[in-house]
Formats: sequence, C-alpha cells, structure tokens
Amino acid sequence: TCSLCGQVMWNTAVHAEFIHDHADYGFETLGVKFNWRTIKEKRDAYVRRLNDIYETNVKKAHIDIIRGYGKFTADPEPTIEVDGKKYTAPHILIATGGRPAVPSDSEIPGASLGMTSDGFFDLEELPRRSVIVGAGYIAVEMVGILSTLGSKSSLLIRQDKVV
Repeated sequence: TCSLCGQVMWNTAVHAEFIHDHADYGFETLGVKFNWRTIKEKRDAYVRRLNDIYETNVKKAHIDIIRGYGKFTADPEPTIEVDGKKYTAPHILIATGGRPAVPSDSEIPGASLGMTSDGFFDLEELPRRSVIVGAGYIAVEMVGILSTLGSKSSLLIRQDKVV
C-alpha cells in the first residue's frame, strides 16, 4: 500500500470531518459535495511527482537503482545476482516491497470478488457500500476513510477464539 496515498486519503477524510463540524462553529456549509475522482487524480499526480523527485535525488547521489528479481550468491564477498548479472558491494540494500496474500475461492468462497488494500487506490469512484476485512492499522484507516467520505462501511475482524 502506498503510504503517501494513504496519507492523502486520510487528510481528505480529516477535511470531511471538519466540514461536518463547521455548523457547530457557526459556519454554513450548505451544498458542499465531495468528488472522489478529483482527489484520486490529484493524489496520483502528487505521488508520481514525489516518486520522480525521489528517483532524481537518488541518481544525483550516484546510487544505482537495479530493478529485477535478485538473490544472494555463494560468493565470498557480499554479492547478489539480479536477472543474471552479479553485483558486489560492501553494503547491499534490498527493497523488496510487499504483496498481499490473496486467498483462492476454494479457501474462502467469494474471495475473488474482493480487492486488496492496493485496489483501494485504483477505485474510480467512492463505493456506496464497503466491507473491510482485517484488524490491522491499514484496515482500520481504510474503513475510517471510506466511512467518513460517505461509503456505508463495515469492518470484519476474524477471531479464532472467543475472548
């Protein structure tokens, strides 16, 4: 999940909460509407711009970015092999990224109807209803953001035993 994307969406929800409370502070905010596509376009452009800046700064610092499937080798010096080419250095940083585990429909019937938290950032419009499955901070943030922006939202938490 893109942490910058999440922060932008969290800030969007905070603004929605402020607007909700404006009347309590004497502000009349009749007719305020939220446009999901606008924030999605602006968020995506912001993240692209920041990624470009980060990559430019890394290149200016004479740091090589090597993308591909890598593995450590048995060489005596610290060495990794990426797509058939070996790299040796005193310090090797591997930024693996992450991929969510998606169960099959045979494991959980209907699992293919869902999306991962990454899919949240691909949504072209705010869903009328949403169900978030999980108990981690990302799940709690997602349900809070979606609910605050107007999606009728539920949070499901799996528990193996009753406490």
